[in-house]
Amino acid sequence: MRRAVCPGSFDPITNGHLDIIARASRLYDEVYVAVMINKSKKGLFEIEERIDLIRRVTAEYGNVRVEAFHGLLVDFCKQRDIPAIVKGLRAVSDFDYELQMAQMNNGLSGVETLFVPTNPTYSFLSSSLVKEVAAWGGDVSHLVPAEVLTALTERLRKD
Repeated sequence: MRRAVCPGSFDPITNGHLDIIARASRLYDEVYVAVMINKSKKGLFEIEERIDLIRRVTAEYGNVRVEAFHGLLVDFCKQRDIPAIVKGLRAVSDFDYELQMAQMNNGLSGVETLFVPTNPTYSFLSSSLVKEVAAWGGDVSHLVPAEVLTALTERLRKD
């Protein structure tokens, strides 16, 4: 069984994230989406909400599992016998940081990192940008799945 992980905070998941996950799901038998828990940061969505949204928008793939993780990603990989991390790259600036992380992860555990160039449609897209634009009333309907848009709109209405 070929396994890979797509890690991130996914607060919220965007169409860019979904594109990378979908592509990984065609290359691997099983793809884990590892939702990072960072207790020092307060996200817009709680971890459980993110996991639920990701499960709903990836259900059609059939080979995607979604779990939270806290700590080193390589430990998550070791515990699940995952030999590969799949990361999307939007720009050269992403590569500089991600290359260092890939080399560290490989040095710690032998886990390989595969870089997937982002679909040009999503090259500018980030969860932070989506939240900021939505908070100011901008239209982000083309940037996130419909279920995420609904959750995002409702959450921002409350805040």
